[in-house]
Amino acid sequence: MKLNTKNIFVPPKNLARFVTKRKEDIGLSPDDISFRGEKKMDTVVLRLIDYDADALEEEIIKSVSQVLPYQKKPSVTWFNIDGLHDTNIIEQIADGFDFDKLVLAEVMDVHARPRVQEFGNCILLSLKMMQQDEVTHRISVENLSLIITKSVLLSFQEKRGDVFEPVRERIRNQKKRIRNGGTDYLTFALLDIVVDNYIYIIGILGEKIETLEENLLQEPKKSVIDEIYTYKRELNFLRKNITPAREMILTLSKLESEMIRESTDVHFRELLDNINQATDSSETYREILSDQLNIYHTTISSKLNDVMKFLTIFSVIFIPLTFIAGIYGTNFDVVPELKYEYSYFIMWGVMLVVAIGMLLYFKHRKWL
Repeated sequence: MKLNTKNIFVPPKNLARFVTKRKEDIGLSPDDISFRGEKKMDTVVLRLIDYDADALEEEIIKSVSQVLPYQKKPSVTWFNIDGLHDTNIIEQIADGFDFDKLVLAEVMDVHARPRVQEFGNCILLSLKMMQQDEVTHRISVENLSLIITKSVLLSFQEKRGDVFEPVRERIRNQKKRIRNGGTDYLTFALLDIVVDNYIYIIGILGEKIETLEENLLQEPKKSVIDEIYTYKRELNFLRKNITPAREMILTLSKLESEMIRESTDVHFRELLDNINQATDSSETYREILSDQLNIYHTTISSKLNDVMKFLTIFSVIFIPLTFIAGIYGTNFDVVPELKYEYSYFIMWGVMLVVAIGMLLYFKHRKWL
């Protein structure tokens, strides 16, 4: 994947934040359907795509009741919910699809760790989704939850976006594999988009880190160390979300369920390879940053040693000269050399000989 890093800026405060539990969420029942996050859009948008190998139906619906009949159809239905703050809609989904309330309670907890859970009539997946805005170049992070059933895949996003538009285009363009696949293959297609964005964002950050290394070797500045710590903080945040997602995909690839066909297992293993690549890349760049930090300190120490070396040589040269000047600067009445006509010039000559001799000696010893 070719990266375009022109004018790309990933703001530290946008990525490196670690979620803490809200006080009002303490003590809530595990199956309590209440939104535990930040409202990111005003109105919930319900989008429906129903398809098979020959037909396609796509629309924005107004109520959950419109999607319920699709549970009995032989086609594949993708029901996407943008916005999680409306508890009435979430409860209607729970009742209409006969989901355990614990399933939707997990969906509403956007701060939950990525996981995969199998229930009687569905499989619940959740992970963090990252996307870069093409205009502002900012990285947005939101929680993505997927509920897999035999004929309907439900996806829950915190806000409306176009991150899954490539999947919709594949469905519209009658791509054979996705149009002939089930909800399990559609799940793979969505997760593949999420993992590709992981790799893309790590690649962007990686190019910045490599550029930083070039600048570090040319002219190390104090500001470089701030950049190193910033990038380390960003990588730690990425790893914080990618590592649990990797564990989730690993569990999913080993899951034996009637809702996941054997033919889809190979795709989930491919997905595991991709997220392993993302994990390995983040670890590699983390090690590079540690090496850069060591290079910076080594370079600064080397420069300091050069300065100390120069000052030491300068001091050593002037010690005997100061000694000579000190002797003839005493206030004794009897100093025979003072009355000699050429004493002053002889003293200068001795000083020059001593200084030049020491410089030649230092150069011979390769101290200069």
